[in-house]
Amino acid sequence: MQIYRKFLRNLLLNYIMGSGIAVVVVGGVIISTTLTISNAEMVRVFFIMITSLCVMMLAEITVFRRHMKPIRQMLERETPDLATIREAYLQTHRFPALSVMRIMGPHFLGLSIPAMTMASIGIARGWLSLPAFYIGLAGIGAVLVASMHALLEFFTTAQAIRPVLIHIRELGQRLYGEDVSLDGRVIVSIQRKFQLSAFLIGTMPLFLFSLATQIRLISESSEMTVDYWKWAGIILLLGVGFSSLGAYMLARDIQQPIGDLYRAMKEVQSGDLQVRASDLYSDEFSQLVAGFNHMVKGLETRDKMNNQLLQSYYSTLAAALDARDAYTAGHSTRVAKYSLLIGQAVDLNEQELDLLNKTALLHDIGKIGVRDDVLLKESRLTDEEFEQIKLHPVLGESILKQIEPAEAMAPLLPGVRSHHERYDGRGYPDGLKGLDIPMFGRIIAVADAFDAMTSDRPYRKGMPARKALAILAEGKGTQWDPRFAQRFIDVYKV
Repeated sequence: MQIYRKFLRNLLLNYIMGSGIAVVVVGGVIISTTLTISNAEMVRVFFIMITSLCVMMLAEITVFRRHMKPIRQMLERETPDLATIREAYLQTHRFPALSVMRIMGPHFLGLSIPAMTMASIGIARGWLSLPAFYIGLAGIGAVLVASMHALLEFFTTAQAIRPVLIHIRELGQRLYGEDVSLDGRVIVSIQRKFQLSAFLIGTMPLFLFSLATQIRLISESSEMTVDYWKWAGIILLLGVGFSSLGAYMLARDIQQPIGDLYRAMKEVQSGDLQVRASDLYSDEFSQLVAGFNHMVKGLETRDKMNNQLLQSYYSTLAAALDARDAYTAGHSTRVAKYSLLIGQAVDLNEQELDLLNKTALLHDIGKIGVRDDVLLKESRLTDEEFEQIKLHPVLGESILKQIEPAEAMAPLLPGVRSHHERYDGRGYPDGLKGLDIPMFGRIIAVADAFDAMTSDRPYRKGMPARKALAILAEGKGTQWDPRFAQRFIDVYKV
């Protein structure tokens, strides 16, 4: 609860400061220096202001408590659930914008409506010797003062919420191991923030000065008032126009580099580590862009290293498997090479070729589970022993399913399981037929058969490549996929 009490204290201090500057200093000084009324009437005016302030405070506290409720409930619990933590985190981020809503809502209306109502009654009963249109001028002044207060409140609240946000994030990480964040959600855009802020900063003094001068000139001749507004109107238009243009240009100058960085970040998120943010800026954004590009370059280097390590892992695992049998040494590597020949011939993309290569390297991984006296037998296998050998595609799939992360292994599983299926449906382990056999399984079946026919075995010599290609041609459409078998025959160089 200490963080909650500190948060409330900071909000209260910020509110008092903002109210003091906007309402008491600006509003009070303008009233006391521009109105020409008796001391008794000045007391009545300040009574109206104090009464209105009490109404305003009551309305604003009611809304403030409702806005604070999700944050208070989360901070009061020792172990809040994750949904409560996320709701409190989002509500805390909303607090600067909500503070503006409170200022322009219960604060502004709670102050101006009672004040204007009591002033109207005072004028009607003769308690105040002020023209009735002063009430309209007071309403305009209230809008200006509320806008100034809202601007101050927004930025001071944005600073006050940071310790609370840090506490909530740490709580989510400690209790649930979750990194609580907005996930890119924008509560208040930079464009709106800069445009409104710059506009208010530029135009507020002009409007306040014009309003105060108008009140002072009311006691003078109407001709002087008309002359005043001829040039004051031009000054106001120029001031508003310049402030609007300046606010737009400032917001654009900030938004453009952020937009460039965001687009580059989206490219990196999609997997493109070649992207670089354009360094077109001479301010602090130059440092930010340089840091971003340095980070992406580091990610690219690490990604290349990881890919090399991963590829070495697959190759080493395949080599370790082949090393069990001197007669099949290099078999997995050759099958991978032949499979890639077929994949390139049928225009598989780079990602598909990478997965095909990995699948082919590990296609016989299930033979690790076959006994040495069966796998390394130098004579022909018995029917029972061959049935054990036929289990290796299923064993290979089972082994790969144990490797984490599972999503990295998932694309390899169909090809490993199905590389001994036949196109006519007489293969194993599932008896799949035709295009029901996964594509990688159909490709590897051709490459595996060709290497098996051309490699030496204890009980026979490997046949010449030409004869093996002829057998592939004869088996198109029965044992092997006719398209893949023919493409291998076409591209293989004897």
